[in-house]
Amino acid sequence: MLRSRLIPFLSIHKDGLVKSINFRDYKYLGDPINAVRIFNGKNVDELAVIDISATSLNHEPNYKLIESIARESRMPLIYGGGIKDIDQAKRIISLGVEKVAISNGIIANLGLISDLKQVIGSQSIVFVIDIKKTGLFNSKYSVMTHNASKKQHFELGELIQKAQELGVGEIVFNSIDNDGSMNGYDLTLLNYVVSKINVPFTFLGGAGSLDDLKNLVQMKKFIGVGVGSLFLLKGIYRAPLIQYPDKETKEKILGC
Repeated sequence: MLRSRLIPFLSIHKDGLVKSINFRDYKYLGDPINAVRIFNGKNVDELAVIDISATSLNHEPNYKLIESIARESRMPLIYGGGIKDIDQAKRIISLGVEKVAISNGIIANLGLISDLKQVIGSQSIVFVIDIKKTGLFNSKYSVMTHNASKKQHFELGELIQKAQELGVGEIVFNSIDNDGSMNGYDLTLLNYVVSKINVPFTFLGGAGSLDDLKNLVQMKKFIGVGVGSLFLLKGIYRAPLIQYPDKETKEKILGC
């Protein structure tokens, strides 16, 4: 049965755990393996680990690190970063990862969705779309890749439709403008994607309080609630502190 999920998103840069603001100003937070160990004890619905520099640096996925994370994790695991082809995706799944998250690899070759569907199944394909406001008065949403450094030609609604037609299992919508801001989600963007989407999806970028999570679920039931800074940082000085709602609080947020 489909249900809403609270999903910590861990960003990896040069094998270290980091948190960014607007895809810039990386703050180093430590060893990602330690973060996974802490989340293990917190009844986490699902964990996403994304190597944010692999594509921009044209690096292969770090299979040794992926294997270590998968071996340590007791939660369903999503891994993304640098995945371009079927062989890479198959290898990552074979290491114990449930889903592969792909952004530029799919945008560069939409047919990759169909190919992966035949090999690992739709349920294991997560398409990550990084979105930035552009145009006069920030009136348009543009699709970006390579750590928000390259604007793609696809219109967002068109890209969502094509991905769904090809059999993608899930889509992550990531707001570049709200990334790390902790000022709340872009609910205008949420309303837009809700009008286009008919597969499971996760919304990411901007969570600053538990109320932000609750408001997101109230606007769209059966959603993946993606969370970065709120689960990794504490206070005005953004000190590293891994946290996650207890069972009772989570049930209130998700309306269980």
